[in-house]
Amino acid sequence: MIEHPPMNPLGYLETGVLYCGDNLERLAQLPPASVDLIYLDPPFFSNRNYEVIWGDEAEMRSFEDRWEGGISHYINWMKERAFELHRVLKPTGSLFFHCDWHAGHYLKVMLDEIFGSENFVNEIVWSYRKWSTGKYAFQRNHDTIFFYSRSQTKDRTFNQLFMERAASTQKRFGNAKITSSHDNEGRRLPSEIGEEESEGVRMNDVWEISRVAPVKQLFPTQKPRPLLERIIEVATNKGDVVLDPFCGCGTAMVAAEKLRRQWIGIDISPTAVSVMKRRLLKETGAQDIELIGMPVNEDELRALKPFEFQNWVMQRLNGTHSARKSGDMGIDGFSFMSHDPIQVKQSERIGRNVVDNFETALERAGKTTGYIIGFSFTRGAIEEVARAKSKGKADIHLIKVSSLVGPRDEPDVQDRDLMSLFPSKPKSFLDLPLYDGRSKDARPSPEELLESADNAG
Repeated sequence: MIEHPPMNPLGYLETGVLYCGDNLERLAQLPPASVDLIYLDPPFFSNRNYEVIWGDEAEMRSFEDRWEGGISHYINWMKERAFELHRVLKPTGSLFFHCDWHAGHYLKVMLDEIFGSENFVNEIVWSYRKWSTGKYAFQRNHDTIFFYSRSQTKDRTFNQLFMERAASTQKRFGNAKITSSHDNEGRRLPSEIGEEESEGVRMNDVWEISRVAPVKQLFPTQKPRPLLERIIEVATNKGDVVLDPFCGCGTAMVAAEKLRRQWIGIDISPTAVSVMKRRLLKETGAQDIELIGMPVNEDELRALKPFEFQNWVMQRLNGTHSARKSGDMGIDGFSFMSHDPIQVKQSERIGRNVVDNFETALERAGKTTGYIIGFSFTRGAIEEVARAKSKGKADIHLIKVSSLVGPRDEPDVQDRDLMSLFPSKPKSFLDLPLYDGRSKDARPSPEELLESADNAG
């Protein structure tokens, strides 16, 4: 088991926080022995053909760190983080590490080294159904979750869960508690039925829980809430602290909030963190969610990488991204419901020429209404918008980024141009559906993200 060198983390723990950034850096700032449960579902070591999920440059920075040197590099990358997870976990705490067949055997050896093989509790098999693939192998219809304790203390939280009896047992004994005993020679005596009702059979380590249907996923690898609720219920009590350092679309945070646990989430993608906040507000009514490492003003938005900025804008507008193809004439996405074109400009003093070109794009798209998002617009741009509207050519709305930041870190519902995006004015942006990210054909390629990150410095 690993011993920790002296560190200088914070002396207190904030919960109800979503951190945006590298989880290694964020974990190092958490105080030692402060978390009751850690659940993590890190990127699986599936192959080097990286699939873009959110479509922002932060994903590629993380991807390059993980995959540069194959399986050994991946395990070392995870080991640095597991080391920090061990440090922040309470002596009475538990860790649930979610993985699959690609690297599970390597990860198990690494976890034994850090947490101690004597603290390994269970290898949980999460079994599910999906469409079959391939003729010459059994279907791969399960993931693995390694369950470790921080220590062997008897004070570790483990709330026993139960499952239904086998049909044959149910038929013979009903719900009555069964008592078994042996005679003086060790021979088993016939079971007796007690007066008390049985709680069922102690839950085993094979869990059959349905996956989230692809059409309902906010995130390609989204895990079902019942799976996270089961883990949280067994390993924590109300008020305990749950940490997810790879929190994706925030299922662990939603489950923890609904079960009245405190929580901390970390993800490297600004887009993911924005989605998580809205999801928590919408599904749980959580209050006082704090975002750390996210842009909160115009200067910080100017500093975002281009795709990160575009994702931030489309998420605020509840829009959909246009497919990534050449000749799109600057149409970056489409508005909610009415599907009117949107162009996103991460620049100041957007001029007449941008409006002229956008008019042409609207005409080719067969649309008469469109929106240009930017930090500021010149007088020429404003005059061109008025001219186009007076001649009946196009109704173009110029929307400043400041109105998307809004007075409460959400779009300003008092902005008339902004509200024209929506068929009926929402009282709050929580009334709108959750942003579900880019569709597959709208995601930039890894090469585009790398080029964007390099060019943006």
